[in-house]
Amino acid sequence: QVQLVESGGGLVQPGGSLRLSCAASGSIFSIYTMGWYRQAPGKQRELVAMIRRGGSTNYADSVRGRFTISRDNAKNTMYLQMNSLKPEDTAVYYCNVYLTNGSTGSWGQGTQVTVSS
Repeated sequence: QVQLVESGGGLVQPGGSLRLSCAASGSIFSIYTMGWYRQAPGKQRELVAMIRRGGSTNYADSVRGRFTISRDNAKNTMYLQMNSLKPEDTAVYYCNVYLTNGSTGSWGQGTQVTVSS
């Protein structure tokens, strides 16, 4: 199984930037796709961005052009660079992975992102 630890969240003003990290451990050799999710109070968890082993990416319409997902396969770490942050980006951000056998990793505790003046 794959264990995940998110970090990098914090308080930032609208228009500011944050860089989130997701460190994976365990059966890291089998990771194919990594993704960032977020959940705001009273809302469902939503997919923000995903990146495949080969580097192809997908983004939610709400973050496209502002967020950039990347991964360092050698370090088994995924990043989410968030620019031009808006108050509606406020949420707990989680990462997860899909393995080559079709299974998923274990959800981490998430990291809180708060966008407010």
